[in-house]
Amino acid sequence: MGLSRALVSVYDKTGLVPFVRRLVDAGYEVVSSGGTATALEAAGVEVIRVSEVTGAPEILGGRVKTLHPSIHGGILARGVGDDAELAASGIERFDLVVCNLYPFRETVADSAASEIDIIEKIDIGGPAMVRAAAKNHQHVTVVVSPDRYDAVAEAIESGGVGGEMRRELAAEAFFHTASYDAAIVAWIGDDRVIPLRRVAELRYGENPHQAAALFQEDGQSPWWATATQHQGKEMSFNNYADTEAAWRLAADLGDGAVVVVKHTNASGAAKGSSVSQAFELAWDGDALAAFGGVIAINGRLDEPTAAAISERFVEVVVCLEATPEALETLSPKANVRVLTAPLPSADDVDYRRVEGGFLSQDRDHESPSWEVVSDREPTDDEMAGLRFAWTVAAHTKSNAIVLVKGEQAVGVGAGDQSRVGAAERAVVKANGRAVGGVAASDAFFPFRDGVDTLAAAGVRAIVEPGGSRNDQEVIDAANEHGIALVFTGERHFRH
Repeated sequence: MGLSRALVSVYDKTGLVPFVRRLVDAGYEVVSSGGTATALEAAGVEVIRVSEVTGAPEILGGRVKTLHPSIHGGILARGVGDDAELAASGIERFDLVVCNLYPFRETVADSAASEIDIIEKIDIGGPAMVRAAAKNHQHVTVVVSPDRYDAVAEAIESGGVGGEMRRELAAEAFFHTASYDAAIVAWIGDDRVIPLRRVAELRYGENPHQAAALFQEDGQSPWWATATQHQGKEMSFNNYADTEAAWRLAADLGDGAVVVVKHTNASGAAKGSSVSQAFELAWDGDALAAFGGVIAINGRLDEPTAAAISERFVEVVVCLEATPEALETLSPKANVRVLTAPLPSADDVDYRRVEGGFLSQDRDHESPSWEVVSDREPTDDEMAGLRFAWTVAAHTKSNAIVLVKGEQAVGVGAGDQSRVGAAERAVVKANGRAVGGVAASDAFFPFRDGVDTLAAAGVRAIVEPGGSRNDQEVIDAANEHGIALVFTGERHFRH
């Protein structure tokens, strides 16, 4: 049976007038209130005011208008068994509810908004109508997004909205109110409700036997959601994880940086006189580990760089922009995923899943002040290298030691259980290229053995947090080797 009566009350009036006109043309009576009714009347659409239905005026500046049995009784009525009770009360059914809510999240984000402004944007009547209609979705269609107007209108014009579509719309409605309440919870207190919208089913997780999906936090616009994929297979679970790691490091290293990531750790990172030179340096940081990795370019992917990439086996290339020539060069590599995307935000909260809950922390950041604690001061070039190495170390799984020569990571020791072990791994990967270079340690050296290992590899400057009870032993070792040693006062553990 077709719809006969619609209740329309929206804040976001995008596409409203043409949609309601289609309802009227299909023979539906439209009940509306407040600014929605005014907007429809101004467009020449005939509506019945909510106050005419309830017999009560809007009060408290419009804060109370739809909270009435004549409204909610019409929304919540079920089968024919309710007809007698409705008739006795003079209530008519609603078959369609079109409603979206006050812009609470947007008001919170407005620095000029006062607490009173924010509280006024906590919708009461809207969520009540949406939830009532969604609960009664076997009999009522609820629409909360203008994106759905065309599909609903087409269904109406084709004979009515089917049960499967009503259930789907009800699920969207409950998510709409849940996300809205989550924003209020985050603003008013310390608890968190995280509304996650399922946006993709992935082929599998980290391994083929694990089911996986991609969810987006409602109200957020992450880089991957606004990225353009120019070619290649669908992104996998591991692709997303590795690309996130590579893109964040490339962002922190600054303009022109190129990063190669494998299993969320950098195998190489570099800057150069051109993007193509930076790519070659980053790849050569650890060419063996780079095989099958993810490339992140904080800049424009040009044709020479694309040509160099096409000669290697890579999974993903992400960059700020790409020239048409670069895309054409990579197009024969059908399995290579090529993305252009904005840089990731550094301001969001980092969550880590544990059984039955989450760990939460702010994103890591650059240490505010450095102190030279050795007899020898680092040169300007060494200091630039130390900052480069320190940034890479902050993005590397602990324990981490990063060796840098110029602006090229030449040895990354990641995820070792001991600090001297991480130093030894980094030295092996550097294979003699650390002579005259610098090193970063994500946490303090507990003993001098780490410094001795790096000194034997030719390292001339080291940056580390300090804070060990054996700091003086470490400083003495640096002075014995003529190494410039800088303490940051902050560590960069990454688990």
